[in-house]
Amino acid sequence: MAFLKRIKRAKNTGQKLLAILLDPDKVQLNNLKVTVLKIENLKANFIFVGGSFVKNGATEILVDRLKQLTQIKIILFPGDVSQITNRADTLLFMSLLSGLNPEYLVTQQIKSVAKLKDMDLEVVPTAYILVDGGTVSSVQNQSKTKPLLQNDTQKIVDTAIAGTLMGKQLIYLEAGSGAKYPVKAKIINKVAQNVRIPLIVGGGIRTQKQLDLAYASGADLVVIGTAFEENNLLLKSDKK
Repeated sequence: MAFLKRIKRAKNTGQKLLAILLDPDKVQLNNLKVTVLKIENLKANFIFVGGSFVKNGATEILVDRLKQLTQIKIILFPGDVSQITNRADTLLFMSLLSGLNPEYLVTQQIKSVAKLKDMDLEVVPTAYILVDGGTVSSVQNQSKTKPLLQNDTQKIVDTAIAGTLMGKQLIYLEAGSGAKYPVKAKIINKVAQNVRIPLIVGGGIRTQKQLDLAYASGADLVVIGTAFEENNLLLKSDKK
């Protein structure tokens, strides 16, 4: 089943989905089989592949190896056009709506057309909204944009609604790689109440309690990256 159809069905039925994010520059290929087994043991629905800074060709190598090891759908989460490969199943065609840099609002998307027009790749228009996670994220460094502040809930909601009016098929609320704290539950809840399309949430989720709260607040799909890199068997316990 195509990714977009799968996540829409999950939203309509109340099923909650999980994705593990792998950065091609951080994954150890010689240990990838073990990594994939751990992802499968977590019963993750998808593997996202991408990063803000990735060596040329590294994404395609990782996707190829993953395809040899698992049936889990591979979703591209690219930092730029160089990370696009038709070896994956789906591409999140993201526009960074929270920033003011046209390079990541539309220019990278235009640059990608030469590649995408000849690829058999599911392309999903996605409104990507960077929210302050308490640290300067790699996305912020790469895009040269500032995240939306978590105390400005209405601006975040309005940005998400603007994404739907622009025809985006997904909303992605992102606190950034290595975030000190995730997107607040009240923000997730407000966005979920105001949009009808599926909602993805990522960044700063390191504990089972934080994961459950994101789901309870309205996230349809949660993406775990740093927490998996640091502790790839389980999310950390909430107990001190």
